[in-house]
Parts: sequence; structure tokens; C-alpha cells
Amino acid sequence: MIAIITGDIINSQNTDSELWMPKLKEVLGTFSTAPANWEVYRGDEFQLKCGVDEVFQRALILKSLIKTFENLDVRIAVGIGNEVFSSEKITESNGSAYVNSGRLLNTIKNEGRTLAIKTDNEKVNRDLNILFKWASIDFNSWTVATAEIIHRLLTKPDLTQDELAKDFNISQSSVSQRMKRANYELLQETDLFFRKKIAEL
Repeated sequence: MIAIITGDIINSQNTDSELWMPKLKEVLGTFSTAPANWEVYRGDEFQLKCGVDEVFQRALILKSLIKTFENLDVRIAVGIGNEVFSSEKITESNGSAYVNSGRLLNTIKNEGRTLAIKTDNEKVNRDLNILFKWASIDFNSWTVATAEIIHRLLTKPDLTQDELAKDFNISQSSVSQRMKRANYELLQETDLFFRKKIAEL
């Protein structure tokens, strides 16, 4: 069983891709190698293959990265299932994980959602998509400053608040306030819940 993230950048046509594209590719490159495990295509869409346990955190890393750019957001469709054919290019591989993710992206575009999941288990889908609908209200409202702190915490979880304060040239109390506004502890709890729920598959 694998996880496939299919995403597309919202408002990409109104923003210079030279600003966000290198950063997106850089982050995807920290996860795995291209083009077998990730690829950016059609200018503003991307696909990433990863482990089931890590997919929610990777979705958050991608979400927080894109939200660090003013007026940008990202739709993320998570598909979980099998892989029946693995190509040298992820966009040519197939299996139920790919089908679930690709079709789901089209669905959430029409519904105005920005994060959803599809597995072969309808109970897991129902439970996690209710969670994602609530969580997206928070994620979609992240400011650039909030997204920056979340992204740094997710990609470098060992950083202390003092180290973050130096990085961002703000006070330690400001770091603490941003973390509270971002509901960082709740994000971690949600990740744990996601992992437990996925274990039911």
C-alpha cells in the first residue's frame, strides 16, 4: 500500500512561478527522487509518492510552504491504495492509489475543498474527510507568518523556540504566539490520529 499526493497551486496564474516553483521542487526533492517519485507538470500541478504513515505530514509541509507566498494556496488530494505498475516517471505509473488521488483532485476542485483523502475503505474516508474539512478551515486561514513558522517546525522539528526566534529575527514570545495561533500542538495530535486511522486499512 502506498500514498499518492496529487496537488495543484491555487492562484498560480496571478503569481510569478519563478518565486514558488524552485521552492516547491526543492521541498519535493528532500522527500525522494524525481521523476520516479515526484514530478511537477502542466505548470502548476504536482504528484508525489510516499509512505502511508508520512503522507499527512508531507501534505502539511507542502501546504505550509505554498502559504508562505502571498495569495497562493494549494489543493491536495491524498490517494491511498496499491501500485500495479511503477514507471520511471510517476505520472506514467498506475494503481488504485494513483486513480484515487487523481480523481479526487478533480472532485475537490468542483467542491471548493483544499484537502481530502480517498482510500478503498469508505469508513476511513468518511472519518478522515470530516476531520480534513474542519482542519482545512484553519489551514486555509494561515497567514504568511504562520505558514513560515509551521513550515520550519515541520521540516526541522528539533529547533528550539530560541533558535526559531533567531532565524526569524523576532522574540521568543512572538514565536510562542505564532505557534499558538497555528495550533501546532493540535497539528501534531491530528497527525497521530491520522496514523492510527490509516492503520485500520
